Amino acid sequence: MKWSLIKSWAKDKGYKVDRKKSGDEINPYKYEWHRIDNIQIKGTINSLSRLAVSIYNDMTDNRFLEHQKQYQLKQSKEDIDHDRFS
Repeated sequence: MKWSLIKSWAKDKGYKVDRKKSGDEINPYKYEWHRIDNIQIKGTINSLSRLAVSIYNDMTDNRFLEHQKQYQLKQSKEDIDHDRFS
């Protein structure tokens, strides 16, 4: 994902995003977001992909959180080659 694309997408959807250097090598930026029409709805995260997910979840009133959790669990199980340990 590119910062410029996420920034543009967020603006189109009614959100303001910003990033600041974090000093961390693994996650070099800290991303902040808030709704333009309600700055009380906001978040801070250290990953560009998680920034997009956080905004998406706010847009959809967190309707897909359970699906996201199930998908992450499925992916973590598939990342392990269980046959190798048999």
